[in-house]
Amino acid sequence: MKKYDVAVIGSGPGGYVAAIRCAQLGMKTALIEKYDTLGGTCLNVGCIPSKSLLDSSHHFESAQKHFTEHGIEIQGEIKINFKQMIDRKASVVEQTTKGIDYLMDKNKIEVLHGLGSFEDATHIKIEGKDAQTIEAKNSIIATGSKPASLPFIQVDKERVITSTEALKLKEIPKHLIVIGGGVIGLELGQVYRRLGAEVSVIEYADRITPVMDAGLSRELMKVLKKQGVQFFLSHGVNKVERKGDVVHVTATDKKGGEINFQGDYCLVSVGRRPYTDGLNAQAAGVQINEKGQVVVNDHLQTTAKNIYAIGDVVQGAMLAHKAEEEG
Repeated sequence: MKKYDVAVIGSGPGGYVAAIRCAQLGMKTALIEKYDTLGGTCLNVGCIPSKSLLDSSHHFESAQKHFTEHGIEIQGEIKINFKQMIDRKASVVEQTTKGIDYLMDKNKIEVLHGLGSFEDATHIKIEGKDAQTIEAKNSIIATGSKPASLPFIQVDKERVITSTEALKLKEIPKHLIVIGGGVIGLELGQVYRRLGAEVSVIEYADRITPVMDAGLSRELMKVLKKQGVQFFLSHGVNKVERKGDVVHVTATDKKGGEINFQGDYCLVSVGRRPYTDGLNAQAAGVQINEKGQVVVNDHLQTTAKNIYAIGDVVQGAMLAHKAEEEG
């Protein structure tokens, strides 16, 4: 059985930064990751690919609307090669994840691919490609989060989708219905609006980005409205149904009236939930609260003294840089 000073479960911005720091401090470190690529949500299906598509769609919008005022004239129609846009995004992601592979090699961190679960506070069973059981004096839980849904919504990942699928569609939607006016839904809504889709954002609160400053919400909404995004605030979605290639969404407005929406894609972006599925945390004496978060003290120490937790899986903002800082 291999023995380590530290085992980090999850290779996102929190996990890989923590692993590098442990290795730099002279500890024998293992990094456990269930997916084939390192980097977690942010690098693979979050911040990086969404910014890549925002960048590409911004170029398209500029070419359409602003080039002429700069004295740049393009003969003929400006066309979108959507497949190329998605391929570029994939190459940006690949380049970034390869950078993490390099950092792991450079810092002599052993990467183990598979699902890590606790047998007890010092033993972790890995199931998958590098199946084995390892012993670790200390462990860091950095398992991140997954897109949340609503109990009555059946996410089929084809027409009723999460942000993960929205980043790799095969076509530009005709009408994208976005449930949730938070940053994730708005980013992806803006991408597809710029590319020509009709976009309707349905938000339960009385403003978009409700966790942010109200002044920011107002300014952001002005910008997006100018681009043609439609907003339905103080609307509670109560039914989402797919019939063939059409998604029907029913919502109730603040006066109790029923509003119906029809689109070819429905993006469910109602936040994210901490991800501890399959971790078997209780076997290690790690407490998880009613929200699904790992309970930690001010030093990010769990209820098991030798196990720590960081990032989206603990309380606080679900942001990459917060995870990095904690790592």
